[in-house]
Amino acid sequence: MVTALVLSGGTGTRMGVEIPKQYIEVKGRPVISYCLACLFGHDGIDAVQIVADEVWRETILTCMERLHGGAEWKKKDRGTDKFRGFSAPGKTRQLSILNGLEDISKYAQDEDYVLIHDAARPMVSEKLIWDCLEAVRAGHDGALPVLPMKDTVYYSENGGAVTSLLDRGRIFAGQAPELFVLGKYMEANRALLPERILRINGSTEPAVMAGMDIAMIPGDEGNFKITTRADLERFQERVFV
Repeated sequence: MVTALVLSGGTGTRMGVEIPKQYIEVKGRPVISYCLACLFGHDGIDAVQIVADEVWRETILTCMERLHGGAEWKKKDRGTDKFRGFSAPGKTRQLSILNGLEDISKYAQDEDYVLIHDAARPMVSEKLIWDCLEAVRAGHDGALPVLPMKDTVYYSENGGAVTSLLDRGRIFAGQAPELFVLGKYMEANRALLPERILRINGSTEPAVMAGMDIAMIPGDEGNFKITTRADLERFQERVFV
């Protein structure tokens, strides 16, 4: 069983808008609806759990109603019977993930998989999800899509002066979705409670700290995260309804 855990609890403060970025409408649809369409329509996904604040849950349910029965949406966007429920946002992104994992564990087994994705990455592809699944089914504990660094990368001790030059050939930018064996990943997160989990910056970090075998797979340049207004404009230019 593969459960997609969609993170939609963020506030999107860097956008400078009144509503979280994942609920901004683009071509008549909230941003979150685009990744939901892919996840609900993907043959490799069996269930979907969503982390979202209560105030936005009705908006998400409305999206799913349109996904399920809207004639104006593509047939492959249907399949919203996979929805298993909402989870409460945590104080940090990683605590939100842990809340979702705890809820998923109520209906999934330890040997099942969890695919973690950001609602603000609307252009996730079916292929990237399949690539993640193939990696874990080959025997790995998890899979992380990455992109190589194109620019020269520097390290600074104080943020004001260059300390050293890093080897960009050994440095990669991580993306979502990230896929993990559910039981192992949940224990990796629980082991960081109560304080260390507050300092986690990326979903794969707890897995690496716990010694899990995480495969790196090629990421997708088009699978960008909407963080700034420029990102939103980029998505508006690329999306087709």
